[in-house]
Amino acid sequence: MVTQALFLAAGLLASFASASLEKRGRTFQHRRAVTGLSRDALFSEPSTELHTRADCEPADPLNTLTDRLNTLLNSSGPGYVLPLCPGVQYFIQAPILFAAQDQEISTVGYPTGDDRATLVVAGPVANGQGHTTAVDGTCQNCSGVKLRNIQINGTRAGASPTNGGANIEMGGSNANQLVEYVRSFDPRSWSCLHIAEGAFTCNNITVQNNDIGPCGSDNFQEWADGISVSCQNSLVRNNMVNNPTDGGIVLFGSPGTVVENNTIWVETMTLLGGINMVDYDPWNGNYTNTVVRNNVIRGGFATETADAGETKGVNQNDAIVKIGIAIGPRTWFGDRYFNNVSLSGTVLNNQLTGAFGYGIAISSATNFTVQGNTLVGNTSFIGSNGPNCSTTDITPTPAPFVQDQNTVQSSSIQSGFQIIPDGNSLTCIVPPDGGDYWPFGGNPSSSGSSPTSSGSPTSSSSPDTSHGGLSGGAKAGIAVGVILGVAALALVTYFVRNWAVKRARTSGHRY
Repeated sequence: MVTQALFLAAGLLASFASASLEKRGRTFQHRRAVTGLSRDALFSEPSTELHTRADCEPADPLNTLTDRLNTLLNSSGPGYVLPLCPGVQYFIQAPILFAAQDQEISTVGYPTGDDRATLVVAGPVANGQGHTTAVDGTCQNCSGVKLRNIQINGTRAGASPTNGGANIEMGGSNANQLVEYVRSFDPRSWSCLHIAEGAFTCNNITVQNNDIGPCGSDNFQEWADGISVSCQNSLVRNNMVNNPTDGGIVLFGSPGTVVENNTIWVETMTLLGGINMVDYDPWNGNYTNTVVRNNVIRGGFATETADAGETKGVNQNDAIVKIGIAIGPRTWFGDRYFNNVSLSGTVLNNQLTGAFGYGIAISSATNFTVQGNTLVGNTSFIGSNGPNCSTTDITPTPAPFVQDQNTVQSSSIQSGFQIIPDGNSLTCIVPPDGGDYWPFGGNPSSSGSSPTSSGSPTSSSSPDTSHGGLSGGAKAGIAVGVILGVAALALVTYFVRNWAVKRARTSGHRY
């Protein structure tokens, strides 16, 4: 009875709604920008030939693709959304360039998995030069642009690096940009995602909920970063960074930036640094109010199955993170920057697990706060001097937390740090060549890097229907109430519509 009543109510509502809407004009999603129309034309019946388009921009014909995408952005003005088709690959021959404020590039429907559209970097490369960037949001009028719910395939495919920009170049002299639910991997050049400082006026860029990597190769000088940030007052949160090889998240000063709740992990390649605060340029070492907190960094784990009683095993790729969190230019560059230091950063409550050379290493730093960082699960600290280690520097034995007492000044450092006499160039160590040195444990699954729900906001609450419920009488009462309510609404709609039609006819205007 209740079901029939509800169907009757729905039918009544649909009938009256259809009658009241039949003369309304059509709506068009993702309408192209239309110019040259008179003011009066805006109130005329919409022209199908002028206005309609498909829900997304097709990838074919391929020979006009790059120009078509860039022309749409160039000609459509602020706020334009370039809609890409779900599950489609776009083989582009040059970067796609944002051209005005508040523009957006996204996949229709905002999917978060493999059905996101993919921009494939496919332009020519020769002699180490060529096409490296898929999307560029650094134009002079690019504040507020958004890159959302797409994939970027840099297509290095094992080749040597190509000189050029990152897979994604954002920031510049702009503010309030957003990069979210983007997968970026296999860049031809030095980073999967770069947020540039511009003329030191870049401000407030949000990078969130992205899945990044793999990035680069762990062959010498073929590395690439996961996320590289040089924009001040930015927010980098809730990103999954898998198999980067240079830095997982690299902060080039970026004063005022918060990096939180990210997960960085390695599986098949060694990573030089999980989170890096080592670069003196371009902000002269200024990390004031830069906060790195509540992140998880996972080194390598054993890839074999543990026998009873075993705590460590072999990793078939000898993969480790050389430094979980690196602070100060000397940890990375030795004496290249002489006595210059990283200044005034904060590192709080981060977790490290798996195999590392050093969990956290600090040298050449002033006024840093490093507190509450912990080892969780199974860990090991392994490695030995490699061919690039200096014959004059004393490379410390791998350990969880190390601090160069000679070059760290006026800082608040948590207990448990081992004092070392020399913290120069710690990334020169190499992992063991095989052996039972890697702890047993696990890494987050690849599927965990993409939220399973839509990127659009959703409610986190739902009714509990597992216990109790309304009685049959109560349900019947509700059904009757619904029918009466729908009938009343229908009558109101009918009279209001008739009144509007009569008034329109009396005044001489079309309804």
